[in-house]
Amino acid sequence: MTPESRAFINGKLTNAKSDKMFDNISPVSEDVIGQTTDCSTEDMDMAITAARQAFDKTDWAVNHAFRLHCLTQLRDVLVNDIENIRSQVQAETGSPAGICGQQGPQCDVPIGFIDTSLALIKNYKWSINQGLARFGEVESERLIEKEAIGVVGCITPWNVPLQINLAKIIPALSAGCSVVLKPAPDTPWAATLIGNAAHHTDIPAGIINIVPSSDPQTIGVQLVNDPRVDMISFTGSTSTGRAIMSDAAATVKKVFLELGGKSANIILDDADFSQALLSALAVCFHAGQGCAIQTRLLIPRNRQNEVEEILMNYFNMIDYGGDNTDTHIMGPLISSAQRKKVLDYIEKGKAEGARLLLGGGTPSHLDKGFYVEPTVFVDVTNDMTIAQEEIFGPVLCVIAYDTESDAIQIANESIFGLSGGVWSGDEERAIKVARQIRAGTVNVNGGNFYAADAPFGGYKQSGIGREMGLEGFEEYLETKTIAIGR
Repeated sequence: MTPESRAFINGKLTNAKSDKMFDNISPVSEDVIGQTTDCSTEDMDMAITAARQAFDKTDWAVNHAFRLHCLTQLRDVLVNDIENIRSQVQAETGSPAGICGQQGPQCDVPIGFIDTSLALIKNYKWSINQGLARFGEVESERLIEKEAIGVVGCITPWNVPLQINLAKIIPALSAGCSVVLKPAPDTPWAATLIGNAAHHTDIPAGIINIVPSSDPQTIGVQLVNDPRVDMISFTGSTSTGRAIMSDAAATVKKVFLELGGKSANIILDDADFSQALLSALAVCFHAGQGCAIQTRLLIPRNRQNEVEEILMNYFNMIDYGGDNTDTHIMGPLISSAQRKKVLDYIEKGKAEGARLLLGGGTPSHLDKGFYVEPTVFVDVTNDMTIAQEEIFGPVLCVIAYDTESDAIQIANESIFGLSGGVWSGDEERAIKVARQIRAGTVNVNGGNFYAADAPFGGYKQSGIGREMGLEGFEEYLETKTIAIGR
């Protein structure tokens, strides 16, 4: 493993002006596994200056063929370094090998998603002739042009860092923007490795800048408030998203927000429970550190005893910890602070009257690592804190419903609207219910929305805009109408 410790600013791999470093902590061993340069407001200012000048003074925004060439180079560098990338991402996220492998969302899959953006550069209709129109005595031919929005500030979280870094950087660069990325301090290498890769391409200096810091709030606020930045693309908590939206209003810059979730998984009464309830194990995937994970399980009230028995059997099959994690889906939480937060929510659930079916503490068989046991609460009501707030840990809330309409109402009684699920023996019925869930993505009978060509984002306080797919690409574009007198 050879992690990149340096920032990437104005085309150069560089240490922070202060020469300060900060530690990268393993969630598995709790040991320091390396260090990363600790950038300050001075470094961020240099990055924003470089991005602004590169966008304004190069032909990056309009030279589609050159962008395709450079981003193909970037993809190839990442693909050729995949083993090193896997080891870095696994080390700093604590993800088991099963999630960081070829089929997991941490490494190979998001790098493969780059091909979708490359195809868009080649095939996208950057200019459309809208034809002639007459207003009074004037006849005009109209051209509808798509242009890069400008300098994009990207602020990313620690849960699936390479996936989210690439899901912002690649479409923004493909659209012709320049980028300043501020990654989470818990997982800086998933960003600095992109800077290292870019250093081996023909991407012009200043077009992409990577600015790691142990103080994400200070330089994050700086990035959001700087008038030279045209757009902020943020993934993280709803509370931080609200603050970003408020700050961005001062310069009326566009914001893309992908925020929290409290997604409901509805098991209808005609579903195959032995199959459908396997989906409840998703709360263990990456220890529940996923915004779209379905953390509320809605079940028919008259089947609750059956559900509890099945869940006990299924959750006892979850294996985690140890050296061989090739088949594991669960690892530790990212930090001691996150573990404490999850354990506090578990205590809150018990205090508010939810019944703990299993788990609820730290595992006795592991003496190191920020682990929390897979935890299932039953007898949860939808007004409880654990049913309304995003826990971001391996915690499932089982809520009983009486009728189908009751289930839909419970699913929608949330400030969030990111994802959801529906299971039924009748596909038409399941789709009808899915269409009534106020969420940006819904899986039916085990389907999975996650793909490079499918837009992802939320309703309500789960965010604004879409990431990935054509819609995600177009987030980084402006629309201009040119009228030519005829």
